[in-house]
Amino acid sequence: AEIDFWKAKSNHLNSIQQQLQGEKIKKVLKVLDLTKSTYCSPFNRLCKEVAGACNEANDNVKYLAALEGPLKAMSSCAEFPNLSERFRPVVHMIMLVWKHSKHYNTPARLVVLMREICNDLIEQARKFVCSEELFELDASEAVDRLMLTLKVCGTFKSVYFDYKSRANNEVPNNPWRIQNTALFPRLDAFLERCHDLLDLCKTVVQFQKLEKIEVGGNKGRTLSACVFQIYSDFVSVLDSFKSVG
Repeated sequence: AEIDFWKAKSNHLNSIQQQLQGEKIKKVLKVLDLTKSTYCSPFNRLCKEVAGACNEANDNVKYLAALEGPLKAMSSCAEFPNLSERFRPVVHMIMLVWKHSKHYNTPARLVVLMREICNDLIEQARKFVCSEELFELDASEAVDRLMLTLKVCGTFKSVYFDYKSRANNEVPNNPWRIQNTALFPRLDAFLERCHDLLDLCKTVVQFQKLEKIEVGGNKGRTLSACVFQIYSDFVSVLDSFKSVG
């Protein structure tokens, strides 16, 4: 999305720049200048602004093109557990863009790009822990899936923090001084939801053990009935939870 945005912006600005440098506009400017028109100065300033924006867009397209391969490799990864291997090339390339680009090296640009990558990661994680499938699985398998999701998403954040330290050392005049809350708000909210589901699934695993418990002794039958009632009440509440849209 980011690469497509800058390609479109570059095309539009190059087209405007080409028109502004055409013979017709030069004649208009010449007439404005000869007649001492008040429009002359603002128009010249506008031309300079267009030229500056055009240079920025072209430069960003050139450097972001290097990210296209690693980003496609990440978004097209078929196996979610293997996604962790794709993070380092992406973030490494982002650091190189930050290091060498003349314009794509500001906190605002990095925040947008990282959020977009987080959105892609969340989308792939949601497919892996699809809520409709999650409660159809055996509870222990659901626990494994959620733990793997938390691990993969946590790996992405760890890779970012590794490269943040590298960027601070290699580009001391322009370090990655960005609040984590600005970069990962949606990813952190998703991970928090996964933790909630993980707690629930672990509870399901524990309560499933109550289904076949038999208590011995004089009061065994009564206690066994109490345990089974606790299990039945839990299953009823869990079914209500599953039916929520």
